[in-house]
Amino acid sequence: MHVSETLVAQAESPPMRIALGPDGRDVRLAGELTDGVAERLARLLDASPRVERIHLTSEGGLVEEGAAIGALVARRGLVTYVPDYCVSACTLAFVRGRERLVLAGARLGFHAPYESGPFGIEIEADSAPERAAYLAAGLEPAFVDAALKVRPDELMIPDAARLVAARVATGVVDAYRFPDSTLDDGPDAEHARTVILRDVPVLASLEAKAPAVIEAITMWYLDGYARGRSEGEAVDGIRRMAARAVAGALRSAEPAVVVALGRLTLRALDRVGPERDDACAAAGEGLGAVLTRSGLGEPDLALARAALRHAVFTEAAPEAPEPAPLATRDCGGLRRALTAALALPPDDAAGALHPLLFPESVLAHVTAQAE
Repeated sequence: MHVSETLVAQAESPPMRIALGPDGRDVRLAGELTDGVAERLARLLDASPRVERIHLTSEGGLVEEGAAIGALVARRGLVTYVPDYCVSACTLAFVRGRERLVLAGARLGFHAPYESGPFGIEIEADSAPERAAYLAAGLEPAFVDAALKVRPDELMIPDAARLVAARVATGVVDAYRFPDSTLDDGPDAEHARTVILRDVPVLASLEAKAPAVIEAITMWYLDGYARGRSEGEAVDGIRRMAARAVAGALRSAEPAVVVALGRLTLRALDRVGPERDDACAAAGEGLGAVLTRSGLGEPDLALARAALRHAVFTEAAPEAPEPAPLATRDCGGLRRALTAALALPPDDAAGALHPLLFPESVLAHVTAQAE
């Protein structure tokens, strides 16, 4: 269990957004719980009989609104789902769900209720109503005691295992389970670009060099969000599109650049810990996947960006992606092949590295795109 030093909040909280998701089965609620939010939600639910789930992304707000939203959730028998964070008064809504699900890595934050005193000072308020609400929802009493002892300017953010053990959440789901909620607080091109560049940092190098690539990925992402594509599918697709664009641009790189990128790929394969399997899978798909999926450190990211600044982009934009049928590679064998290639003189090394970094199936795809 972790107690944060400050509340999860933004300098300027975005306006509350309440929207009906694809097929009318999901409601997306994102923003601060200000006066009237529960009433807005009630109107939407009255007009939307097929709603089954509510996605909650909120830094909290008015306790009365959180409790009122919780009452609506209970009355409709909705499933509550937290894809990112739900803190403070938001948790009063979350715990009323028929099922209470969190995305792996999402955060629920708890603290004692407070009132604003003179000069904006936060004064702890009577916690009896919150205690009663949490206990009525079936939360473990010891958990409730601990949560309501946290100072108003701090947060208790338990891990997923503790949330389930304390009966706060009924389960943890992966990113492929429900429609993506990443853009719930701003489903527009600017927010989409921000998410894309956050998930695939190397793409920042392409904004000036190949803006059509960024534009195509952004439009694909926004379209999928509107259609109800899951977050997992969205991230996979963004990375595949980025990988194809990067592979197509770097396949004609100078020998010295190819050698440097070969060393980068070998470093990715030599990682230890939970990232190793991801790095192995990415290396098996080629250099494009390594640069877009392996969680590069800053030195390797700088090398990749430098290579892309001098790359030649022959395609205007990657097509909407489908998983490419690539032969499974043995990571040990690939590591040995990279090591042997890098031991050759530079020009020979580049030639030996090329089929390792640009698997034929990837090259065939980007060549067809360019023609």
